[in-house]
Amino acid sequence: MNKEIEYLKKHLKGKDMETAIKELECGIPVQYIVGNVDFYGNTFKVNKNTLIPRFETELLVEKTIKYINKYFNNEIKILDIGTGSGCIAITLNKLLNSCDITGIDISSKALEVAKENNISNNTNVKFIESDIFSNVSDKYDVIISNPPYISYGDTEVMDIVKNNEPHLALYAKDNGLYFYDKIIKDSSKYLNDKFIMAFEIGYKQGKDITKIVNKYYKDINMSVEKDYSGRDRFVFIWNH
Repeated sequence: MNKEIEYLKKHLKGKDMETAIKELECGIPVQYIVGNVDFYGNTFKVNKNTLIPRFETELLVEKTIKYINKYFNNEIKILDIGTGSGCIAITLNKLLNSCDITGIDISSKALEVAKENNISNNTNVKFIESDIFSNVSDKYDVIISNPPYISYGDTEVMDIVKNNEPHLALYAKDNGLYFYDKIIKDSSKYLNDKFIMAFEIGYKQGKDITKIVNKYYKDINMSVEKDYSGRDRFVFIWNH
């Protein structure tokens, strides 16, 4: 709690401290009380319609940039699926010199937040309301996604997450694997011949997602990589 109060003192604007501490005691995440979060050194608005970005997702961005720099040296097109607050797409737009980025989400309310973040961060990401590929027609060099991956029966989810963050962005059918299967299954129609796919995953899902990849792609390059805690957290798939 002390850490959260320090965070409030530093970042709280437009709300009195007493109200903020009451909200904190009621179990509301400090980032929602303040209304924004730092992600990769930039400020992003967040509210109950968007997931609060995690450190792991910063590492997803960092690793993806390394893959892009290794395999591409021209302008690239990137699709961010389940963009939420837009933090992944906007950060990539800031850090990559020549890229055309589109962020998609099924939630129009999340996209409102993403568009505000696009303006406040001086970036030019396109945002589209789309249920995975339903409103997508282009082909891309990179697909990146931190989709909902928590199984509905998962008992490890902390109350502060379960009670506040949007379930649309947290939970998925098929033991949390639904979106990986759907994205990977249909991805070939939306990818150029040379491509990278980058995913954040649940730490127990590496083997299952490897099976999904092998079901839809033969002879593909693939890597399951770890987060700062040494747990499986990312999957990268590429063709070159």
